[in-house]
Amino acid sequence: MRKLVWMVAALALAGCGEGKSVDVQKPKTAVAAAPAAASAPQWDLEVRGETPQAVSDLSGWLIEHAFVPTVIKDSSGKTRILIGPFSSQAEAEARKVQVDAALVKAKKQNVESVIVEHPLAP
Repeated sequence: MRKLVWMVAALALAGCGEGKSVDVQKPKTAVAAAPAAASAPQWDLEVRGETPQAVSDLSGWLIEHAFVPTVIKDSSGKTRILIGPFSSQAEAEARKVQVDAALVKAKKQNVESVIVEHPLAP
């Protein structure tokens, strides 16, 4: 009897959502704003440690403290953790102050944050 109940439940769940299609359309405002944003210089905040540290550890810590990082590999193959991009250097400076304060509060040693120009997509 149990096997029959499980089979019926599995078949019922397998049929859920069939025939439903969801069309997701991209917003046109984001596409139109992209060329204008690409021409203006943008800034990122790079967070890096002096000692080798797992990228997942540092990026996970940033996420836990409400900083959304982006992990990229640059042209030399080095992994970089970036927060941003920011439209002005002043915005990047303000975020740097917040990140540095969180690093001091958490007693994270050998971790620094540096403002860098936003890397261009290859």
